[in-house]
Amino acid sequence: MAKGNQVAPSRKFEQTLQASAQLPGVQINREAFLRRELKRYCTDEQIKLAIATTPAEAGVTPQVIDKIANSVIKFETGKVTTLSTAAGIPGGLAAIGTVPADIAQYYGHLLRVVQKLAYIYSWPELFDDSADGMDSATESMLTLFIGVMFGVNAAQAGVAQVSKLIASEVARKLPQKALTKGAIYPVVKKVAGLLGIQMTKQVFAKSAAKVVPLVGAVVSGSLTFVTFMPMSKRLQKHLATLPLTKPGHGVTEQASNPPSTSPKPAPTSSAN
Repeated sequence: MAKGNQVAPSRKFEQTLQASAQLPGVQINREAFLRRELKRYCTDEQIKLAIATTPAEAGVTPQVIDKIANSVIKFETGKVTTLSTAAGIPGGLAAIGTVPADIAQYYGHLLRVVQKLAYIYSWPELFDDSADGMDSATESMLTLFIGVMFGVNAAQAGVAQVSKLIASEVARKLPQKALTKGAIYPVVKKVAGLLGIQMTKQVFAKSAAKVVPLVGAVVSGSLTFVTFMPMSKRLQKHLATLPLTKPGHGVTEQASNPPSTSPKPAPTSSAN
């Protein structure tokens, strides 16, 4: 709990997460993303089934899923590094005012890569289009995903537990109760507190990097590059081991008769 005028680390992280989620282009439409990425590898029937169920249930091979995930990580890493470098150019005292926006932008790209990786590794829609902003379950799930990226063991256990719940219930949405009131919620709060502390260190590092003009831009961009990609890879590796990626974890009427066609050969290049 916060003391005096101090804000608790968990609350700092929650505020940053909420602000980042509202930035333009941060929220990824699951259907549009899967359709765009899978069309280079799969038949129309597989794509429709992947959207209605999951890529795993549609028979999309692990090799194709990993290829798409790697492409996503490369694209988002390049984009956030470029923006971070540009944000570091002002230098001196003028740079101090850019730090909050830079951090929000950084976490915005974390949210982008989190959603893309989640969807290709067979997670349901994270943002509810009918909701006003980000609901509590989505905020909790995103906190756990980002916790995995930062190497928080409790977050890895939390994500694995949610994955089992979704798989066992053959659900097409997040388990609201478990994430907001149930056994997973205390884990979410713990992870948010740890991430708040990490974020404070991150703000300090970026502030120090921006004090010297131009040199600060290079350092700021480098700091972003060397953290963003390994963190994204860590989440990818964890998601690939979970029950949701296993075909048949929950057979539905739609998935009971998958198309007999095979995925199209993978091209040599891809775009995001």
